[in-house]
Amino acid sequence: MKLALKKVDIVEVGPRDGFQNIKKFIPTEVKLQIIEGLIAAGIKKMEITSFVNPKAIAQMADASDITEAILASKYRNFQPIALVPNFVGAKKAYQLGIKEVTYVISISEAHNQANIRRTHEQSFAELKQIQDEFPGLTIRVDAATAFGCPFAGEVSDELILQYLDTVADLGVKEVILCDTIGVANPEQVARIARMVQERYRGIAFGLHLHDTRGLGLANTLAGLQAGMTTIEVAVGGLGGCPFAPGASGNTATEDLLNMLHGMKIETGIDMDKYMQVVELVKQHIQPILSSHMATICKPE
Repeated sequence: MKLALKKVDIVEVGPRDGFQNIKKFIPTEVKLQIIEGLIAAGIKKMEITSFVNPKAIAQMADASDITEAILASKYRNFQPIALVPNFVGAKKAYQLGIKEVTYVISISEAHNQANIRRTHEQSFAELKQIQDEFPGLTIRVDAATAFGCPFAGEVSDELILQYLDTVADLGVKEVILCDTIGVANPEQVARIARMVQERYRGIAFGLHLHDTRGLGLANTLAGLQAGMTTIEVAVGGLGGCPFAPGASGNTATEDLLNMLHGMKIETGIDMDKYMQVVELVKQHIQPILSSHMATICKPE
């Protein structure tokens, strides 16, 4: 199978989405070692942390320390991203020097209430507040439950378009379609990818696909064929939404790299160096990972 595209932009979300479900607190120095290793392997964009209330996700209690350390290192050609669930989180990220944030609004209002305890109206109003208060901040929107909701079930095309109409009216330039609980299939991903790209020419879309039912790579390939070139993945396949019952890990970055490199598609990431980071994750965070490459590749 030959794809027209020559390069895929990989956004690493392991240090945020991957770590947030780990119950035992990961020492800050271990998190930094992994983040630095990912950068050394060639990762250019990464969600390094989340400015969420530690009472909700205790793993992110060191968000400020992580951010300060990474920004102080002044890595060239690297863009750190922080996830923010609200205005307070955006303010903290901005004050620390973060230039780009991910703001989450679920397409399913039921999941939005469970995830961030807000209605759509409240979430969009707060997004507007962040835009007005921090005009220099780049805001990418995570459209959670784009392919299905653990509470409401199927998400209709009408609801997706209604949601994106509001996002477009607010002037958002990047939206990530998220398969929060891993229920998508390749036909669905391709169809929705084509639909939104044709309708919203001013928005750059990406995909965040979980591997709950083993379709992470198949869905990613369907998205690539439909013109998506930005893919969010996590080291080791770690992660999953803590407020979505049944949501297991993300598609593993190393598995995606293996597929893309085998297809002669550029990523700018050194596979050998990346696998060294996978070993760090196995040693310090979770010894058994869901990714295939973590199982078959042993360190020399």
